[in-house]
Amino acid sequence: MTRALYPGTFDPIHNGHIDIAERASAIFAEVVFAVYDAPPKKLLFNTEERLALARSALAHLTNVTVTTYTGLTVEYARQNAADVIVRGLRNIADFQSEHQIGGANHHLASEVELCCFFCHGEYAYLSSTILKEVASLGGDTTLWAPDAVQLALRDKFNLSETNLSSRSVPRRRSKLAHRG
Repeated sequence: MTRALYPGTFDPIHNGHIDIAERASAIFAEVVFAVYDAPPKKLLFNTEERLALARSALAHLTNVTVTTYTGLTVEYARQNAADVIVRGLRNIADFQSEHQIGGANHHLASEVELCCFFCHGEYAYLSSTILKEVASLGGDTTLWAPDAVQLALRDKFNLSETNLSSRSVPRRRSKLAHRG
């Protein structure tokens, strides 16, 4: 029986993450979806919120458990008897980063394999950062994240439940707003 670990910050979980979890759950007997508790970056959602959103989004997958962890990912994989670490690749930058991290992880725990899934085309551009920025500006993100995440984003950004794409939002500088 092969157990896989799918680690990440998931701030918040989006449809690209869910797609990778679904595909991994079809291949591996068990998948541990591991929300990293203390990443070295600023988060919108705290650990409990990210955990609850992931559990809600992945409830339909009977062989996926959602948990949190701290410390080295390969050590958490060992603690959970995971044979494989699952990652999603959107682009060449993801490949380079995962290749580098995978090499370090192999040095630390050679018994834990790395399995990368290429994102499907509709999610190749999607990141939690883009999801949060578009949501913060009132953009329509309904095709990018489940309903519970949509509601959580509206709450975080104090937006109404009306059509966010037509909502007038305060002007602020946005990386996305200035890209062609």
